[in-house]
Amino acid sequence: MEEVGAHQRGVYISSAPEVVQVHQAFLGPEEGRHWTDEEVRALLCVWADRRVRESLKSTLHNKYIFQEISRQMQHTFGVVRNWKQCRTKYKNLKYDYKMAKSTHTARGGRNSPGKYMKFFHEVEAILLDRGLEDGSLEMKRMLCDGEKASAASESEVVIEIDNYVNSDHYDMNGDMDPKWGGTDTNSTSADPPAADQLHVVTVPDLGRNWSDQEVRALIHVWSDERVQRQLESSTRKRDVFTQISNRLMQQGIERDWKQCHTKYKNLKYLYRSFQKGKTDEADPKRLMRYYGEVDAIMNRGPRGSRADRRSDLHRIAMLEHDAHTMSGSEDRMCRSESVSPIRLPLTPQEERGMKIESSHHLDQWQPQDISLESCESSLPRGDALWTGRGRKRKADDEDPLLTPVKKIADNVNIKEEQTQVPIIEVLSVCSMANQDAPPETQFSVTSKRSMAPTQELSIGQKLNEGKTKQIFEIVDQPGLVLVQSKDQITAGNAVRKDQMEGKAAIANKTTSCVFELLQQSGIKTAFVRQHSDTAFVAAHCEMIPIEWVCRRVATGSFLKRNPGVKEGYRFSPLKMEMFFKDDANNDPQWSEEQLLETKFCLAGLDIGRCEVDIMNRSTVAIFEILEKAWATQNCTLVDMKIEFGVNVKTQEIVLADVIDNDSWRLWPAGDRSQQKDKQVYRDLKEVTPEAMQMVKRNFEWVSERVKLLLKSQANERVVVLMGSTSDVAHCEKIKKACDSYGIPCVLRVTSAHKGPDETLRIKAEYEGDGVPTVFVAVAGRSNGLGPVMSGNTAYPVINCPPITPDWGSQDVWSSLRMPSGLGCSTILSPDAAAQFAAQIFGLTNHLVWCKLRASMLKTWVALKVADKKLQACSL
Repeated sequence: MEEVGAHQRGVYISSAPEVVQVHQAFLGPEEGRHWTDEEVRALLCVWADRRVRESLKSTLHNKYIFQEISRQMQHTFGVVRNWKQCRTKYKNLKYDYKMAKSTHTARGGRNSPGKYMKFFHEVEAILLDRGLEDGSLEMKRMLCDGEKASAASESEVVIEIDNYVNSDHYDMNGDMDPKWGGTDTNSTSADPPAADQLHVVTVPDLGRNWSDQEVRALIHVWSDERVQRQLESSTRKRDVFTQISNRLMQQGIERDWKQCHTKYKNLKYLYRSFQKGKTDEADPKRLMRYYGEVDAIMNRGPRGSRADRRSDLHRIAMLEHDAHTMSGSEDRMCRSESVSPIRLPLTPQEERGMKIESSHHLDQWQPQDISLESCESSLPRGDALWTGRGRKRKADDEDPLLTPVKKIADNVNIKEEQTQVPIIEVLSVCSMANQDAPPETQFSVTSKRSMAPTQELSIGQKLNEGKTKQIFEIVDQPGLVLVQSKDQITAGNAVRKDQMEGKAAIANKTTSCVFELLQQSGIKTAFVRQHSDTAFVAAHCEMIPIEWVCRRVATGSFLKRNPGVKEGYRFSPLKMEMFFKDDANNDPQWSEEQLLETKFCLAGLDIGRCEVDIMNRSTVAIFEILEKAWATQNCTLVDMKIEFGVNVKTQEIVLADVIDNDSWRLWPAGDRSQQKDKQVYRDLKEVTPEAMQMVKRNFEWVSERVKLLLKSQANERVVVLMGSTSDVAHCEKIKKACDSYGIPCVLRVTSAHKGPDETLRIKAEYEGDGVPTVFVAVAGRSNGLGPVMSGNTAYPVINCPPITPDWGSQDVWSSLRMPSGLGCSTILSPDAAAQFAAQIFGLTNHLVWCKLRASMLKTWVALKVADKKLQACSL
């Protein structure tokens, strides 16, 4: 699926520095390439015709109308667009108009509504039948006048140092098609320039503004000698910029070749404009960010020597060091998701030369590792402060309700074009978050898990690639890998395959939350931590090529393989199936006997009966844990598929791969018609932009709900009452066991024999706040504490007497034989008493229940492994 255009995605482009970004909830891409301004003008002219407007207003089924619009556009203006594309663009223009109007109203009418949408006034004239008596002719005149006004206003840009924010914001549409305007395409304002003004004309960047991170990455790729040779020797540069886009994609920067080409031209044009207008009073480095870097590239020449290259790289490293030491708090304000520092391959002579040159400047820097994290021009201290203030003003101007959206790169064939511009090896991935910032500013605490600061990763070779993810080794952390998700959705073993913008982040978020829930419960997984929005770190495993499918409700392929079973049949116990991962044979179903006879050996572990039983039992436990969690959101977990791997370090079987919205069927309120999983995509008869937006909304819904699984609305506690401080050691064991289940535990000292009034006061204290409580009575000799508490409270009371060897057999009877009307249970083991309290709370708290379920699995697996080892010793 090709890149989504700026207008249809709700990003309204204006020539002014301010860009308003609006989250579009339900309109999709316009089925193909971007609509150019010329094509939009043609559509507006045909739409403005009175007959077309009246037909659209009076007809519900308007396919034939848009077919006529398509023919008129091709016949009159030479624009080839099919009727579906015309209809989608028509809808998007109407939607953009409404969003621009609402944004204008929300911001108090501070700016013209046309600021938020190109062609706003033309669309408004059509929708309101205003000033279009002559239909298409009047619209063509309006468009021509608008282009002239746009060219006149946008040809002059005043860059003032005091208000400097970012030169990237000065992206203007200074050219005009002579077909529409009849003027010179490169015409600018005829007014003489003022002494303190620079007149700059650039072309639009076709989307959202370029961030500092993106511009730095583009300049770094541009500085590669191989890229420069390609640019200098090529007339048609699409292939070169496609490779540049691919290299940016490896760093997590999604820009297509057109955007890279446009930004490249804008940087060159700005540089040359400053060169022509350079005076003693105006330092270009103060007026244009990245002037020094672009100057180093432009002055290198086509046959730049190795010495030139070393000096340039050394200079960029020095600029990084200066910017890093000067920027301070400003860097914290412009953190981004992730950045991938890259380095150019240098010869040993270059490395030695750079180390000698920079040794007295960079005490802790390795010059050959040029990071893009803080590569900026050497601005004076004051300029750095201006930059920070500009960023703050821009953040204040943006409406907090308006959510920025990302673009997706063009779907290009990377393999065919890799021979022209080699891809630079990505050596590391790191976060832009400032490590010196306070923890509360770096990470928002959204769960009980304490996330460690994202650290730099040295990424090695690609180990594997699937339909929806890639696996990379982490060089400096043996035994760990980076799992990078892709914006791709598939069905039927990739028979159907589409790009879905944002899916990588959605899937990664879902997987991370699910694995975090399972790990908190006590399930062994390969998951280590979430690294970025689209990647997580995991233990390196050799995957067992079996998909384990667990079903609660009969549906899908099970009905085809088992005719006669009605959809909705409920399996109790759960139905287990396994499928051998073989795309060529459509993943055939296997039996346990087939799996055992295959005799897999992975990471030194033979897959035998014990291992198969462990995977089978673990699959059931994992399903039941997630089923219990989803039940709190009134969602039925219908079925699920998971995969296991063997940890290469520990040789343990662990849950591996991913668990996201591709892995299960999820029915809210048990209603199949409300399903939110990938089955919606599988059931599509035709993949349309609107349909893909619906699928994406479902995935986003699941990713938001899955975060709630990590929290519990229940609030409970265990209060341990001891007869004397001599029982503290016994009570501490109860408290420790309660902590393992995540249950707060309070220790108190009171005696029902010596101070019954105080005992009842403590009881009333905990009953009065309404928090569900289980009382545990710890009293030796004659136990009066438990019976007194049980007779005076409706809360559960557990006797857990500390039995002693001498009188224990006699003392225990005071806890076992209760008067009538008392329901006080007696458990001798401290751990078992805490477990019983957890089972009580597990009825209402799914997190406690999940820990109990995982504990049962852990006990079963330990027995299974012990039996295997004993058999091996006997043999």
